[in-house]
Amino acid sequence: MSGLLTTLLEDVRVEYIARMQSNGCSEPYLTAERLVHEKLFLETDQLAEIIQQDPSLLAARAGELIMNRQESENPSVGVIICSNILAAALEGLLAVAVEREWLEVDDEGNVIVDDEELSQDSQYPIEVDYSSSEVAKRNITLGGVSELSQIFSAAESAFLDLLNEQNAQRDAYQLALDISSDYSVFAPEDIAPLITENPLLLGLRPEDLIDDDLFEGDPPAGLIISAHLTRMMLHQMLELGVEHGALVLDSSGHIVVPDEPEDPPIIH
Repeated sequence: MSGLLTTLLEDVRVEYIARMQSNGCSEPYLTAERLVHEKLFLETDQLAEIIQQDPSLLAARAGELIMNRQESENPSVGVIICSNILAAALEGLLAVAVEREWLEVDDEGNVIVDDEELSQDSQYPIEVDYSSSEVAKRNITLGGVSELSQIFSAAESAFLDLLNEQNAQRDAYQLALDISSDYSVFAPEDIAPLITENPLLLGLRPEDLIDDDLFEGDPPAGLIISAHLTRMMLHQMLELGVEHGALVLDSSGHIVVPDEPEDPPIIH
């Protein structure tokens, strides 16, 4: 766990104890639940910094953790990761409640929560905008070549080099698929630096880009970013194919692809 995240969770623990003591130690579960939702939907740039310190967070999946109905169907990467942080923090606060005898456990070690607390239909708004980032704005202003730009540039060079060797239309389309797959970024430790440069990647959503059968409709947060980058790279390769005469446009301006193209880049 990153040092920054450890500090945040400790601050939440201290705040929980203070709130419980001020409210007469009532509603230990709801107090914990409200607190983590209030404190741990982290701002875009702060979350990016935490991911830089701990890329393993990109393995997080939404599961049944997102309590906001509006976000649960197509959650952003930021919401998925923060929901997992919330779940871990809530578990820790309940352990504090048991330790201080605000809650009890049954014979199997499960925390016993009053039915009245559990029966409340809690809907917590998510007010963080993961499509906004001061770090991203600053980096755009500063200019320079980003790590993601270098990856795309290398893919473009590889595509053009091979395109000169096999200039048939079908070959160009399949080559675009191959290159976009070969240069895709999948490992959390490789994705994390891209998020550091551009935290707006945390605003990306699944949007049916990943085959539901691969991850039972619940892809890891990092794979959502990979899927978007792979699609962007594929589109770039196809546009290059058009520019160099290896692919053509139809009357509607769409790229003409082979009648029976190979499978698109596989996200796995």
